[in-house]
Amino acid sequence: MDEQVRVTREGRVLVVVLDRPKANAIDIATSQKLGAAFAMLRDDPDLSVGVLTGAGEKIFSAGWDLKAVDSGEMQMDNWWEDDYGPGGFAGLTEMWDLNKPVIGALNGLVIGGGFEMALGCDLLIAADHVEFALPELPLGLIPDAGAIQRLPRRLPYNKAMEMFLLGERMSAADAAQYGLVNKVVPADKLMETAMEWANRLSNVAPLALQSLKEVLRAIDGKTIRDSFDVMRTADLPIYRKLLASDDASEGVNAFVEKRDAKFTGQ
Repeated sequence: MDEQVRVTREGRVLVVVLDRPKANAIDIATSQKLGAAFAMLRDDPDLSVGVLTGAGEKIFSAGWDLKAVDSGEMQMDNWWEDDYGPGGFAGLTEMWDLNKPVIGALNGLVIGGGFEMALGCDLLIAADHVEFALPELPLGLIPDAGAIQRLPRRLPYNKAMEMFLLGERMSAADAAQYGLVNKVVPADKLMETAMEWANRLSNVAPLALQSLKEVLRAIDGKTIRDSFDVMRTADLPIYRKLLASDDASEGVNAFVEKRDAKFTGQ
């Protein structure tokens, strides 16, 4: 797609690598390329899962390209009115119709908007040297491209506020302890682990894999009772298709017959 955003297919897995030295910062053009990559994942029936990582071992992403902001290439006031491409900033923070899971393979510092991009992923695997930080306040800014919206739901409120207000860095080990990341691995095992998880997911029935995110998004913020009502009455096309699918029958038959299921996405 572009040397700044390298996209490769490995079976049913789409691997997206952000490669924009020195800090993997994201300007409008890079955001658009990331959005195009995740739109490809969303729209291609032959793809089941995405893996997002950064080039190198030092920085996953430093987020917003402040040099581009300072030069006037990116506006500060109502920044969301710039064309960041499908999915909003970084192509992932507001892609509400992406029902396929994305694994973030965090290879280095996860800073500012890079942290917000990571929060848009569904599973996070971090190299053991990774650190997380939100340094916006000393710059006269706030992290409003996903961190304010998501981080207090992932961390205890006071810990999230510590990161917002004080800009303290959080280690990968502490992030795992708080449940912010799923797994911490040595740096040389990062992509191996991410691809192992991605390949496992790629063998899941496609409709089941996609309906999970569709339903979770629809019931977000609902009571348990209302969540049942939403699942039974709301417009959830993938979930409805799943329930009536050949794959659902195939999965049950394969279990009973003690064989591997052969899913077709139908």
